[in-house]
Amino acid sequence: MTKQLTIAQVSEMISDSKLSADELLQLKQDKRIGVKKLVEKYERQQELEKLEKEKFVEMMTFEQARYLMGDNYIAGIDEAGRGPLAGPVVAAAVILTEDFYLAGLNDSKQLNKRKRDYFFDYIKTNAFSYGIGIIHNNEIDSINILQATKKAMKSAIQQLDPIPDHILVDAVKLDELPCTSESIIKGDQKSVSIAAASILAKVTRDRLMEELDKEYPMYQFASNMGYGTKDHLLAIEKYGITPYHRRTFAPVSNYSNL
Repeated sequence: MTKQLTIAQVSEMISDSKLSADELLQLKQDKRIGVKKLVEKYERQQELEKLEKEKFVEMMTFEQARYLMGDNYIAGIDEAGRGPLAGPVVAAAVILTEDFYLAGLNDSKQLNKRKRDYFFDYIKTNAFSYGIGIIHNNEIDSINILQATKKAMKSAIQQLDPIPDHILVDAVKLDELPCTSESIIKGDQKSVSIAAASILAKVTRDRLMEELDKEYPMYQFASNMGYGTKDHLLAIEKYGITPYHRRTFAPVSNYSNL
């Protein structure tokens, strides 16, 4: 049957559905080079999907432990922007449903921009609840970056509905929360909830920095996101600092505004 199909038809057949064992066996018996290449591509894709699913299941370990304890609403918390010289620190809190699945979900820093943007929209649409907290540079200078990060995280948590039963936080330890919590080192690589939060936080912050870039293009905020790259430091030396720079951060603190 498969030998009667054109290569274009085989390609459509493979792309439209998951092949049965019999269908795959028949295609493997086809001697045409084009079909062999399509089968190899299909098998590579199936292996990738298998690995992504295994990784996702592994990253559900912390959530599953809480589900087994009777918790229904588990929030993941992460931030973006603790280290830059300019711009806000942004935190996100996300509650996912127990059956949530997003192949390839990982720490936002491990994903390219196209995938982050897609995941950002998918998570916002399919999350049970989410919140985003933003603390701007002036307040960061006033209360320090650690306290600003915690304040952004708590702001994100306060936006959640319902109140979570348990909170998973990436690295930071939070107190005075409405429920139990645990801090997980490299949590954005170990928990799907934290990974989802990392994507919401990073994409939100990146888009804010892209807007600042339109106002101050000489600092290249759209590409460096406020981090102290060589070009960014040279721009500070040449033009001084903007209203969005963190004045308490070295080497920003060494310059006065022009």
